[in-house]
Amino acid sequence: MKKFIQTLKNIWKIDDLRNRIIATLGFVLVYRVGAHIVLPGIDPTQLSALSKQTDEGIMSILNMFSGGAFANASIFALGIMPYITASIIVQLLGMAIPYFQRLQREGESGHRKINRITRYLTVAVLLIQAPSYVANLRFQLPSSAFLADGFWSFNLPSYIILTAGTMFIMWLGERITDKGIGNGISLLIMIGIIARFPFALSAEFVSCVEEVAGGGLIVFIVELVMLFLVFVVSILLVQGVRKIPVQYAKRIVGNKQYGGVRQYLPLKVNAAGVMPIIFAQALMFIPLMFTRFNSETTQGIAAAFADFTGFWYNFTYALLIIVFTYFYTAITFSPQQMADDMKKKGGFIPGIKPGKATVDKLDEIMSRITLPGAIFLAIIGILPVFAILCGVNNQFAQFYGGTSLLILVGVILDTLQQIESHLLMRHYDGLMKSGRIKGRAGSGM
Repeated sequence: MKKFIQTLKNIWKIDDLRNRIIATLGFVLVYRVGAHIVLPGIDPTQLSALSKQTDEGIMSILNMFSGGAFANASIFALGIMPYITASIIVQLLGMAIPYFQRLQREGESGHRKINRITRYLTVAVLLIQAPSYVANLRFQLPSSAFLADGFWSFNLPSYIILTAGTMFIMWLGERITDKGIGNGISLLIMIGIIARFPFALSAEFVSCVEEVAGGGLIVFIVELVMLFLVFVVSILLVQGVRKIPVQYAKRIVGNKQYGGVRQYLPLKVNAAGVMPIIFAQALMFIPLMFTRFNSETTQGIAAAFADFTGFWYNFTYALLIIVFTYFYTAITFSPQQMADDMKKKGGFIPGIKPGKATVDKLDEIMSRITLPGAIFLAIIGILPVFAILCGVNNQFAQFYGGTSLLILVGVILDTLQQIESHLLMRHYDGLMKSGRIKGRAGSGM
């Protein structure tokens, strides 16, 4: 405890770090206040039907990423997900279209152009999602909930407000990245997830205390211990790397000698991150579209996949996560580029010839370590289902795995790593006595 208090004092002594943390807290406060400002023309007391819709399914995921703003019919209801969608599209285009590949190699100027294209694409996504959200409000809420009616008096202003709300969240995220601590967009997503944790924890506590025959408080403590162990395993998955030794040839430049040292190339066990789970979740809702057909076969398929705790749903879900892990790793990991970079810098893997042999070696190692990473990611993806089957309520069970758990672990590690970097740069001790905190990116080559 004394070490922890001293670390907080050291953080407060560094003017730049202190100002960044205060700025981050201020931006986050603005974001959380905006999540509770209801769209003009809607009665806030009649949103119960919208809250029920977000209890499970894809709507619960959208509500989680928006920090509850989706269920509140807030001006920030669409959250940051349109920007995330646009970023994923641009990233995938970078793997297939030469123009985007060229922009990625142009350094800072190319990065600015990609950001500009991502913003334009975000507006295009919002032009689809904003009308869809308003149409969903019309379908879910009673007519008495709308204090204003008509396209010009409610629909169009709501489209503009929802679009402006997401763009404002993007601006907040960029300001956090520039003026605050951590990655702004990721931090806002994490804050939205954490905002639901106190309510889920209190609901689970009340549920356990009321069920005295089922164990009561002891069951609640066991659930917390299991949650802690799941967090530990998730940290191991996020930080797990396979270190490939890289030897650099000696170079004489002037009177100085460079190279001649051995470093390590860290290949991540889970290079795809949380994206396979997001893709798999999106595909798992496609079979529900068959409910519109009256065929016995289609109705049976829809019924099997409508049960989120059923065997076939979770088996297919886990299989999709494994497939998408390999797919996303293949399009983001380029052994050819890594081999070329090593060759330009005079580096080579001991015992492996530069060029095609290095490419094949890196590809072979990545293929092998991706399999256990994909299996562990699939297990984490379906862990909430096991929690629900063990009696945990739906809201609290979401923190036992899936996107929420991986995002929490990854963003917290990245933020703590930045704070520790500031401390070490000012000659203070790090946040931990043993070792250093590593973010999702790990250590460079």
